[in-house]
Amino acid sequence: MWLGLVVASFAADAREVRVGVYDNAPKLMLEADGTITGILGDLLREIAQEEDWRLVPVPCEWSRCLDLLSRGELDLLPDVAYSDARAARMDFHRVPALYSWSQVYQRPGQRIDSMLDLEGRSLAVLEGSIQQGYLMDLLDNFGVRVSWLPVQTLQEGFDRVISGEADAVVANHRFGDQRALEMGLRVTPIMFQPVQLFYTVPRGRNADLLARIDAHLTHWKDTPGSTYFDILRSWGFEHTETRIPEHLWWGLAGLLAALGLALLFSLFLRLQVNERTRQLRASEERLSTILNSVEACIYIKDTELRYQYANRKVCELFGASPERIIGRRDADFFDAETAARLEQNDRLVLERGERFAEEEHNRTRDGRHVNTFLTVKLPLRRADGHIYALCGISTDISEQKKILEEVHQLAFFDPLTGLPNRRLLIDQLRHALANCDRTGHEGALLFIDLDNFKNLNDTLGHDMGDLLLQQIAERLREHVRENDSLARLGGDEFVVMLEGLQPEGGEAVHQVRHVGEKLLGVLSEPFSLDRVVYRITASIGVAMFSDSDDTVEELLKRADLAMYEAKSAGRNGLRFFNPSMQAAVSARAALEADLREALQTEQFFLELQPQVDAAGTAVGAEALLRWRHPERGLVSPGEFIPVAEATGMILPLGDWVLRQACAQLAAWSRDPAMVGLVLSINVSVRQFRHPDFVSRVLDVLEDSGADPRRLEMELTESQLVDNVEEMIGIMMRLRARGVRFSLDDFGTGYSSLSYLKRLPLNQLKIDQSFVRDLLVDSNDEAIVRTVVALGESLDLRVIAEGVEREAQRDKLLALGCRYFQGYLYGRPGPAGALSRCVAREA
Repeated sequence: MWLGLVVASFAADAREVRVGVYDNAPKLMLEADGTITGILGDLLREIAQEEDWRLVPVPCEWSRCLDLLSRGELDLLPDVAYSDARAARMDFHRVPALYSWSQVYQRPGQRIDSMLDLEGRSLAVLEGSIQQGYLMDLLDNFGVRVSWLPVQTLQEGFDRVISGEADAVVANHRFGDQRALEMGLRVTPIMFQPVQLFYTVPRGRNADLLARIDAHLTHWKDTPGSTYFDILRSWGFEHTETRIPEHLWWGLAGLLAALGLALLFSLFLRLQVNERTRQLRASEERLSTILNSVEACIYIKDTELRYQYANRKVCELFGASPERIIGRRDADFFDAETAARLEQNDRLVLERGERFAEEEHNRTRDGRHVNTFLTVKLPLRRADGHIYALCGISTDISEQKKILEEVHQLAFFDPLTGLPNRRLLIDQLRHALANCDRTGHEGALLFIDLDNFKNLNDTLGHDMGDLLLQQIAERLREHVRENDSLARLGGDEFVVMLEGLQPEGGEAVHQVRHVGEKLLGVLSEPFSLDRVVYRITASIGVAMFSDSDDTVEELLKRADLAMYEAKSAGRNGLRFFNPSMQAAVSARAALEADLREALQTEQFFLELQPQVDAAGTAVGAEALLRWRHPERGLVSPGEFIPVAEATGMILPLGDWVLRQACAQLAAWSRDPAMVGLVLSINVSVRQFRHPDFVSRVLDVLEDSGADPRRLEMELTESQLVDNVEEMIGIMMRLRARGVRFSLDDFGTGYSSLSYLKRLPLNQLKIDQSFVRDLLVDSNDEAIVRTVVALGESLDLRVIAEGVEREAQRDKLLALGCRYFQGYLYGRPGPAGALSRCVAREA
């Protein structure tokens, strides 16, 4: 009781924090059990655990969350982008929790490659979001007219695109890339508005919450391997520190306006210089204040390229006062190469009177700093049109360039290996195919998949798996030509694209084979994973460009098919795509479609093959499934059963067989001659392990009125390989209700005797492969003798299948086998034929 009071008191002291949660995967989500999750959710839960906060999630849509926060009904709202308008209504902490940017996603078949392509389109956007206001202003500046479709959630926006109500949707890239991949939407090249994401509280309240969040974020970001980085990696993202001056474009526009005003004002002062000296001085001071307050370098050079004016930013760049800059040239501040290039640009302005606008990469004289500037230079003219100087405005965009490079890296390169990703590979493939058509050269795509890579992750962990992928990428990089392309598609899949191959005389195929075999050899060499020596192999599928019909999708599909052919051939090998692969795939697809149609139109039927004792008296029968196709006739079970297994159609098919078998048993129970027969059916592993299998069998038995003791289920040894304990449990539950079990094809698998004695079996079935050569193969005879002895020791009935000759039966009798099934006693046929046979015996 004392301990309970202490725990209750401790729980009462925990601070309750009401948190608004809206669905914005992977940044913020709410699990079914009420747990806040996602990147920002996981960070908040870690902070809450250390601060002893009790988080109370309040589910709401985005606009509703903002309304609840402004009314003080929420204590904290995650995943909010900063804006001045929002800062007037809510408080933000200092250290950004996450960085993001916005992107436009379109449905397949659209052609949206730039802002101008949005003209006349319908665009879904989150209502009340910063994205909406920003994009409206941006498109207005471009003169692009868009039909806006406000939505309450990002998922609703993607659904509107899928349904055709909208042409495209705007979302943050973390949510959008994941949903686009899942829903089959295309990512457009339109990226905009890098933002910083924060946790917010109502204006003037809960400042202590923000202070503690800042403290944790500051500590985590300064500590490599901290909780912050672990959470990012767990959600599949690497941390990228991104900053962009919010005032960049507004400042540039303001500078241009201020410059125009200054020039006009300067001309006006020239006309009034004698009369308004005092006003001129005051105006110059105001102008100097304006030019010194903007975040750009503003300067004036005379025709000798000597500085005549330099504002505060120029002084900061050169580390000198205006007095030390005026009258000097660029060679005094920049290295020789930069100074020469600047002089060339300045001469274009002074001598030709041309406006100059370009990016300039300027290195300081000591060579330690390189800055990138967006520079605009204009000629200054007197009243007679004579050029007497130039004015330059240079905005430092070094940080922005760095951010754009990082965004490009994230969009087109794999963060783990640094290789091009699938998006960039597809673009490279399009160019390569077009180049091959133009030059007549051949090319090839090598699809590389590691063999049994999952075993490494399961045994040594995902960190070791990532380390191996990095080493494989580096090894592949070292062994491909400079003009070849290497990419990582994801997981353990890599692609090498070869170009410029000579097509004459099959030489291209020989070159590709040589490269593929070299890569197989390179990858089979051991890897060192943190003092662990690890070996792995790979399977490579090859598709030649000439077989692709000039489509990237077809080329990738054929290389993938060839890779799976290599795996089917035993792994650690190389296979080329050929038409027979495609034919097999097409035939498989047609068979799947026919199989679904057969289930709906009841094209299946059962045939029964009798099972007899030593005297030839029927003791039961095996129900064999048959399919009569309306056009192809009878389809072999060996052809359609594997397809049914692979596609999951074995479940309704097996259920149909069970119902038919139980109905047959119920019919036999009304015939004195048939009431004692046992009917066996084959059960697949997928059917047997279905969660509702036991209840379904018992329901069918009860509905049909069949005697469970007359129903026998045949299992194969292969079904016992995985999770034997689960199999035993299922069998015991059915055995308790009277259902019998037979182990089919015994001797062909790897049954463990320790499990065999625990299985609730009634019968062992000797596989027909041992019966076929029983009279001529002493090994088969020894196996049959052993199985019979094993059955007797375990008190199990032993039946031999595939008995076709009397000599085989006599040999089996001599070896102690007393039950048989095969053509000697009857071929599979309708139930009526079996009934007539039993009636004759009676």
